[in-house]
Amino acid sequence: MQRMLELVRDRPRFGYRRIWALLRREGWRVNRKRVYRLWRQQGLKVPRRRKKKRRLGHKGNGCSSRRAQARNHVWAWDFIHDRTADGRPLKWLSVVDEYTRECVGLEVARSMSAKRVTELLAGMIRERGAPVHIRSDNGPEFIAQEIRRWLSEAQVAALYIEPGSPWENGYAESFHSRLRDELLDREEFSSPLEARVVSAAWRKDYDHNRPHSALNYQTPADFARTCWSADERGLRGIGGISQERGEKKGGGGGVKG
Repeated sequence: MQRMLELVRDRPRFGYRRIWALLRREGWRVNRKRVYRLWRQQGLKVPRRRKKKRRLGHKGNGCSSRRAQARNHVWAWDFIHDRTADGRPLKWLSVVDEYTRECVGLEVARSMSAKRVTELLAGMIRERGAPVHIRSDNGPEFIAQEIRRWLSEAQVAALYIEPGSPWENGYAESFHSRLRDELLDREEFSSPLEARVVSAAWRKDYDHNRPHSALNYQTPADFARTCWSADERGLRGIGGISQERGEKKGGGGGVKG
């Protein structure tokens, strides 16, 4: 029995028949029925095969191939991390309108549960209206069943980018580059409360005062006032996203900020 258990530890995918065959090759005079009885007595069994997890997302959902056509057509969301002065973590949730470049939401806490994320999204939707699509990577925060169920109930289609391709969520990446350069690398926060207050002021300045190069140096808020919304363009319920732009006047360019 001791030798049988040693073989099982070395070869956990072998059943009792293969273990019996190995014992016989080593010179043990034992029949298969006895090995089976000992196997059952020890409660041994071959571990069930685990189905490999397939990540959500594909390259067809990237921002370069499926571009927004109007305000509230596609939002991009992601998390970015920093720390307070005492070394404890801070976690920001950012939500950006890909067409107008407005920062729809910028929330910070030590951590955020799926329930808290859905509450924040619900508040943004009440204030602004729902997007047709929301783009993200396939990290555990975004593919959580609770969030996917909530998005489905809110009739917001999730666009998960290809695994390991953050550039396909380029608007969120570009926004985080600005956020890191202009806020997080310049400020030291003593508490989550201070981070929330400073972030809210920065977000307001970003939307209403900061010229955006991709919008011909208009501010996102000024540009948004010139744009059709997704509902005005009849885009809700349409699956495809083309390269066409949808401004009433003026226009934007690429992802740069």
